[in-house]
Amino acid sequence: MNKLYRSRTDSKLTGLCGGLAAYFGIDATIIRLAMVLGGFFSLGTVLLIYIIAAVVVPKEPGIEEYYSDNPYRY
Repeated sequence: MNKLYRSRTDSKLTGLCGGLAAYFGIDATIIRLAMVLGGFFSLGTVLLIYIIAAVVVPKEPGIEEYYSDNPYRY
């Protein structure tokens, strides 16, 4: 089962669009264009949802989180 994370590698602003693209298996450019168009046509509602989601969705775990949380590390 996939989990939704903000991307560390495919990040322009917060990594949310890159994480959504990885979750749905599509190109991040499509998600970014949809966010820009949605923000324009919704008069900022999508921008508000984007900001809330960027705060709520956790950052993708990296190697440093693995070693800091792993009690069996060397």
